[in-house]
Amino acid sequence: MNLENIKESIVTKVYHIPSDKKVPLHQHPKHDEIFYCIKGEGFGVLEDKEVELTIGKAFIVPAGEMHSLRSDSNLYVSSFLIPIIEE
Repeated sequence: MNLENIKESIVTKVYHIPSDKKVPLHQHPKHDEIFYCIKGEGFGVLEDKEVELTIGKAFIVPAGEMHSLRSDSNLYVSSFLIPIIEE
């Protein structure tokens, strides 16, 4: 396992989800995704439930699971796509 390759394949982004933004359900077959709320509030959405997100809370989505984000006001999250390690 080459840790440098893993480090380089982690994708980080910051998203703003206002109340009028519709994020479609989607999945990442080969990556887990972690959302960390940095401002505002909203919800991490799975096919069968929602997880409340407030400042300092995280929403973890295993690879292959359908997910989305929504907010009734404004939600700001950092997102981390972490590759699945197959040995």
